Amino acid sequence: MKSEMRSVWDDTVEMPSFPKLFNDIHTDVLIIGGGISGILTAYLLTQNGINCVIAEKDRICSGTTRNTTAKITIQHGLIYHKNIKSAGVEAARKYLAANENAFAKYAELCSGIKCDYEIKDNYVYSTNDRKAIEDELSAFSSIGYYAELCEYLPIPVKNVGAVKVRNQAQFNPLKFIAGISKELNIYEHTFVREMAGNTAITDHGKIHADNVVVATHFPFINKHGSYYLKLYQHRSYMLALEKAQDVDGMYVDENKTGMSFRNYGDLLLLGGGGNKTGKQCGGWTELRSFSKNIYPASTEKYHWAAQDCMSLDTMPYIGAYSKSTNNLYVSTGFNKWGITGSMVSAMLLCDMISGRQNDYASLFSPSRSMLKPQLLANGFEAAKGLLSVSKKRCPHLGCALQWNAAERSWDCPCHGSRFTENSDVIDNPANGNLG
Repeated sequence: MKSEMRSVWDDTVEMPSFPKLFNDIHTDVLIIGGGISGILTAYLLTQNGINCVIAEKDRICSGTTRNTTAKITIQHGLIYHKNIKSAGVEAARKYLAANENAFAKYAELCSGIKCDYEIKDNYVYSTNDRKAIEDELSAFSSIGYYAELCEYLPIPVKNVGAVKVRNQAQFNPLKFIAGISKELNIYEHTFVREMAGNTAITDHGKIHADNVVVATHFPFINKHGSYYLKLYQHRSYMLALEKAQDVDGMYVDENKTGMSFRNYGDLLLLGGGGNKTGKQCGGWTELRSFSKNIYPASTEKYHWAAQDCMSLDTMPYIGAYSKSTNNLYVSTGFNKWGITGSMVSAMLLCDMISGRQNDYASLFSPSRSMLKPQLLANGFEAAKGLLSVSKKRCPHLGCALQWNAAERSWDCPCHGSRFTENSDVIDNPANGNLG
């Protein structure tokens, strides 16, 4: 029997609904985007007595948030060794501290919300690079954090070891969001088509704001910040399996195209088969082949896919949208770790908008150096997409679209916009349908 094309979280909670905007309004802070990043930002601002509004083009958490694997952890792949090499020990230490603060904030909030919050150990493994594991352990040691070498894992993937971090967490993201969003000032089905200064233009009204936060996953304002060069998007695929395995922890391959494992109740959430948006990949076919061989008695209950924004240096972009924009902020580039990253972002943006100093502002500044190897790769991909021949072209910057047969969508290999067979926009940065 074919499983449902929806995430495991969708059947677990009825999300609150909010009205559509039908008039002009004014607010202290407008947050564009009703995913977990935008909602957390609004929640913390509201707790600080600041009036804010969320404008969401569809329903809250209808995009990336409902497709997450929902791991809350300071361990984002083998990032600390990379951070030390690219930015130094102090930067790596600050990255750790920012995410520890975010983890503590989740623990505080989840203690009052029934969201299936569970403490679990987290593991980042490698299938073939033992040195990468050893380098990460050394990096943790140099920044004063205890992580462990794990030689034997219960997952059915050949590996050369893992970095284990104890007492991390997993939860149900939609139950959590349902718990904190009910009292927020949210407008659903309110698509911000364009910005005129700090005024958002929607189909049925304008929102005038003193401050604006763009939390739309991929930033849609092209004339500032050069995000079309600083980001690319990557898709990952998931299965939820009954009668598979209790792995008692959270596991992810250090290679972003590798496999991940965690449980939710009696289901095994198996991830992998991913690639850059607009490119061919194994997708669900790869996962189904794996599960058939390894878990022949299992039953597939759900299947879904997620899309993630990847930055140039594996750290998110949080802060002023660009050097030339006042009172315009951004939250993006979480590199597949948007749950913890969204809380880091919300805490940082709340401080910035409230006029408080934050020790991590420079670390996550979107205006930090762009001189990274990935910049050239992003530029080359954009140029190739512009020069390719295709009847379907992305309205974002004109790149040729590629047909995604597995998901029956038109995908942009340049910046990750996606469209249905009927030309409706699914994923930004495109801010409208195909012509």
